Amino acid sequence: MPENQTLLCFDLGLQRIGVAVGQTITNTATPLDTINTKNEKPDWQQISDIIEQWHPNRLIVGYPLQMDDNAQAMTKHAERFVRQLEGRYQLPVEIVDERLSSYEARQRIKSTYNVDPVAAQVILETWFSEQEQTLADDL
Repeated sequence: MPENQTLLCFDLGLQRIGVAVGQTITNTATPLDTINTKNEKPDWQQISDIIEQWHPNRLIVGYPLQMDDNAQAMTKHAERFVRQLEGRYQLPVEIVDERLSSYEARQRIKSTYNVDPVAAQVILETWFSEQEQTLADDL
């Protein structure tokens, strides 16, 4: 992977989508924004605006699973969202296990208010950790 990539991460929900931005050069992620959905559909214009602003090289999407690794109700929504992102923006899209990301986000900010971008940050940090582990395993 090239050293300096900008990543956008999405924590998909039926009412809101949390967004975080990160850089591979520093392996850091920052909460960015909350996108409201309407009738369980993303605000594609707002997503397009964020993508145009940040020019990401790659998109990351939280992949919801139950604790026993089985799919849950949101899993199909996430899979559809990934396909839509790929089709609309022609960017690589990767999924990351998002289990307990909202819990971790609530612990970090000590609140349930505006937790979605922080959950996206947690998911993106998980992606960075997985990339580092893959590199370490390859050595």
